Amino acid sequence: MSRFNSFQAFYPYYLSEHRNPKCRTLHYIGSTLVVGVLLFSVFSGQWRWLWLLPLIGYGFAWLGHFIFEHNKPATFKHPWYSLLADWVMFKDFLTGQLKHKMPPQ
Repeated sequence: MSRFNSFQAFYPYYLSEHRNPKCRTLHYIGSTLVVGVLLFSVFSGQWRWLWLLPLIGYGFAWLGHFIFEHNKPATFKHPWYSLLADWVMFKDFLTGQLKHKMPPQ
């Protein structure tokens, strides 16, 4: 069972697992590529590319955790909150609500 009762309780934990700027950058690259492949597939009608979405999204993110953050991705224990949090973190970064360099905790 999850120790988080809400997404609002989970998100600060998620951010604490993404302190390394290189890890977050790999998340952002993966998210950007996911959007690009999704848009390409929708507008071109070439649905065969959609299988790449989880590979791209999780691949870049997990590399960031294993190489730079040295922790297990939150996806392993909290898959739905983690998926949502990744897109919220990306949105927060794009809108300037999340600074690229986070102070250590």
